[in-house]
Amino acid sequence: MPEALYFTDDLEACRLLAADPFALLVGFAIDQQVPVQKAFAGPLVLRQRVGTLDPSRLASIDLTEAFTTKPAIHRFPGAMANRVRELAAVVSEEYGGDASRIWTEARDGEDLKKRIGNLPGYGDMKIRSLTAVLAKRFDVDVAKAVAPNHPTLGDVDSPEALEEYQAAKRAYKAKLRAGTA
Repeated sequence: MPEALYFTDDLEACRLLAADPFALLVGFAIDQQVPVQKAFAGPLVLRQRVGTLDPSRLASIDLTEAFTTKPAIHRFPGAMANRVRELAAVVSEEYGGDASRIWTEARDGEDLKKRIGNLPGYGDMKIRSLTAVLAKRFDVDVAKAVAPNHPTLGDVDSPEALEEYQAAKRAYKAKLRAGTA
């Protein structure tokens, strides 16, 4: 297991992402329409505001205030508060509160993709990115067969690598907009 996942500028948040599987899932769940650093700092801020990242507890409380308190955890705090509460409920009910069971109990890569895809807020891009992180940072065998070959957050192993990944992603998106990719 890595000591930290360098997806944000806060070292404590990076360490939490590596140590707590549910924190990692929350980061991915809210990683949209905000910078990656903001999304992956969210689990730490949420834990600081509500005192826990225990899925069974989070599933049973309204997270709106935690998400909307300034500075807001996300650009769309109400929607993301509901998404995280729904995610917590799924992890609590289907995996006994242990988010790592999503990948440790997956039969194979296709089963892993299905399990991740059934999580609230997880579409194809998040499935690919999370499987890459699981394969490359956590050495999860079932993820290796389905992780993409192109650069993803799974390749980020330092703050510098995050900057390089984001620069490459911006360049690729610019090419897509220009029709040259």
